[in-house]
Amino acid sequence: MPACAGPQAPGAAPETPATGLLLTGGGARAAYQVGVLEAIADLRRVCGAGRQANPFPIITGTSAGAINAAALASGADHFDRAVQRMARVWRQIHAAQVYGADSLSVMRSGARWLTLMSLGWALARWRRMRPRSLLDNAPLERLLVRMVPLARLPRLIRKGHLRALAVSASSYSSGEHVTFFESAEPMQPWVRSQRKAMPDRITHQHLLASSAIPFIFPAKGLTVDGHTEYFGDGSMRQSAPMAPAIHLGAERILVIGAGRMHEPRDDTGASPAAGYPTLAQMAGHALSSIFLDALAVDVERMQRINQTLALIPEERRRHSALRPIELLVIAPSQRLDAMAARHVGDLPAPIRTMLGALGVSANMADVRGAALASYLLFEAGYTQELMALGRADTLAMRSQVCRFFGWSDSGAAIPARHRGSAANA
Repeated sequence: MPACAGPQAPGAAPETPATGLLLTGGGARAAYQVGVLEAIADLRRVCGAGRQANPFPIITGTSAGAINAAALASGADHFDRAVQRMARVWRQIHAAQVYGADSLSVMRSGARWLTLMSLGWALARWRRMRPRSLLDNAPLERLLVRMVPLARLPRLIRKGHLRALAVSASSYSSGEHVTFFESAEPMQPWVRSQRKAMPDRITHQHLLASSAIPFIFPAKGLTVDGHTEYFGDGSMRQSAPMAPAIHLGAERILVIGAGRMHEPRDDTGASPAAGYPTLAQMAGHALSSIFLDALAVDVERMQRINQTLALIPEERRRHSALRPIELLVIAPSQRLDAMAARHVGDLPAPIRTMLGALGVSANMADVRGAALASYLLFEAGYTQELMALGRADTLAMRSQVCRFFGWSDSGAAIPARHRGSAANA
């Protein structure tokens, strides 16, 4: 059963449970995760739990969460410093650092796609008229070189700062969901229905593949079993987001989401929008299904398994391979679509124009149309607001966070952080 870990050896001294971190996907929404990590670093400091040791020996991520996961793993020898480096990038980010946002780049990718939609798919018989994606994310590779020093990873694993890193991607070629992992100990890859794991040296190409949002960013070719397969966003077909951390030995898992686990029907009380939905609304709805639904289902499944195991007498559980997984979920307390609606105007003009053709409006009241933009808004105003929300949500759960890690909360006040800086105020 994938939601359970193996038993502790009889007579062994109690050990700190192996803690796993799961960072989910969501494009620009992943800035929220960095705010959560900043708050955890601050809480750990005031609780006297040390500054350098890595609290997450097992780190897993998908899509933009894979990028954050790899950045954190690459600094596993100094957790606080790694979080600060990530925060600096996310606080100063601009769309042009992630995808081509100038007029020429948009014409080469998005405008070509829109042209096909308006003039007819017959034009696609010319290969030069077959766009691969709505946007070109070539700039992202340059950002990854600066943000994610993966060359450090083997040494950090060898020295015991990290037990394992795993990132997931979805193969367009085979239809399988693949988790690539790099670990301290040789592990037998796991295989489940339509998903499997592979030991591999994690590279920036794996991160580009994992974060290739379908239709929006181009697929990436990766070598699998001696041949090339093309991969897209790891959130696609991800039926069990927590499984990699469990397979890699996590006994407790912190999950940081990129959207509310249970969205209310409407925060404003307004009636559903009349009329046919725009392409932006449909695309936003589809992306939310890809990025959010599987996690909510997996968390509910884990909670049910834990409840079932609690009904089994401890004596019987002690002689089995089953053990409950402690779980803490931190997810946005506010609708990120509504936050994005306030920042659509921050996007470069060519991107606003292209998204406008799909139905995304700069009108702050158009929350439904902003769903698509919420994944593409790599602009500092939006990401800083997301980070502030992640920090606030985590500090609101201070007692739960400290209990999860086994920290003794001193009750000391935590200094505020300036929105534009990664340092303490």
